Amino acid sequence: MSKVSYYTAEGLKKLRDEVDHLRDVERPKASNAIAEARDKGDLSENAEYDAAKEAQGMLEMRIAKLEEILANARLIDESQLDLSKVLVHSNVKIKNQNNGMEMAYKLVAQSEADLKSGKISVDSPIGKGLLGKQKGEIAEIQVPNGILKFEILEITRD
Repeated sequence: MSKVSYYTAEGLKKLRDEVDHLRDVERPKASNAIAEARDKGDLSENAEYDAAKEAQGMLEMRIAKLEEILANARLIDESQLDLSKVLVHSNVKIKNQNNGMEMAYKLVAQSEADLKSGKISVDSPIGKGLLGKQKGEIAEIQVPNGILKFEILEITRD
């Protein structure tokens, strides 16, 4: 059974663009590489042909995976998000109870996660631990090196 993922309009467009690029640009390149390798003679001893076929197989797997993700993708209307608790696409400001450090994250689908831009996956340990929490609550999150405690300071949307 496939897993439903929730996306912003920007994230969904990025996913569609990647699938289109793989189908329209990379797939023909892979076919051309196979044709060129085939023209070089005996296929039983042609490493270039084998490599081109392998690359094509990997490309087709990637396209199929992205198409499945797209088929199960749902667009979130961020204006309708409940700001009383942390949900997918919430912006959350948290304070680490151990060191007092404050951080801000946006919780997003796995494929949209980008720590450098402050987007963490709802499937990550921190993302899972924050989901459903309300402002003022302490989230205790099990991470590989122990338990982290974060206070929810603020929940907003873009």
